[in-house]
Amino acid sequence: MCRERISRSRSGTVETVAFTSLRLKRRFDTEAWIEFGRGPLFRLCFALLVLGLIRILALTWAGIFDVYRHSPDKILPWKEITKKTLAWLIPVRKLWTARPVYSAISFLFHLGLILTPLFLASHNLLWQKGVGFSLPSLPQRVANILTLLVVGAALSIFFGRVLYPAARAISRAQDYLWPLLLAVPFATGYVASNPVISPRTYELMMLLHVYAGDLILVMIPFTKLAHCVLAPLSQLVTHLAWKFPAGAGDRVAETLGYAAMPTWLPQARLRARPEAPNPEQGQVIQK
Repeated sequence: MCRERISRSRSGTVETVAFTSLRLKRRFDTEAWIEFGRGPLFRLCFALLVLGLIRILALTWAGIFDVYRHSPDKILPWKEITKKTLAWLIPVRKLWTARPVYSAISFLFHLGLILTPLFLASHNLLWQKGVGFSLPSLPQRVANILTLLVVGAALSIFFGRVLYPAARAISRAQDYLWPLLLAVPFATGYVASNPVISPRTYELMMLLHVYAGDLILVMIPFTKLAHCVLAPLSQLVTHLAWKFPAGAGDRVAETLGYAAMPTWLPQARLRARPEAPNPEQGQVIQK
């Protein structure tokens, strides 16, 4: 009986040690993957982000200069362009003009997307370690509020596109995917930085947080997320787009398959309205 108990005790101890060893190995593997995502992979993704944004900015400016060079009208209303650009970048007045609730949610979503990753204290340590510089840090409480605003706004935008017929009619598959994908690093980062919520899932949340962030960094220059650097140029591009070179209308018609049809109108679209009475002649001049 004693030998059986000793044997069972030894076997139980061996199983416990083996189980503990397996858990430590898994934990070590998870930590190694997290450090890889924070270190070499982050530096690679950041380099691709910078090079990709430089490329897209260079191509955009090259297109702007080419259009300006070929345009017969080289007068640009720089004051109006600057004013409209600032109004779009800081849309304080435009928030309440049309769809105020959606506009406010979208503004908070973009505000949190920019401020939180750049100025979070833990991210600044990563910036310093990965690329050699850091930025001022937000208070942790402010960062938590911005994080929750981003997650809530992302869900609101997603369900707004699902439930609102007008938004659903112009939305593509990626328009539903982007808010959810962008919310992943914020939600997982919030859970990981607040272990009281779920202390046993820290490593999993941190793993998802790191790799989701790296994935988004790589995708920015090659997707619609590139508007984060192209938005300030939108008003300039719009003004230049209306300065068509000579013969542009005929080439557009040819491209659309209407080369045989004239680009001019045979008659006015609106009826001619009588002019105001001429006080000198005392009569109404008709067109």
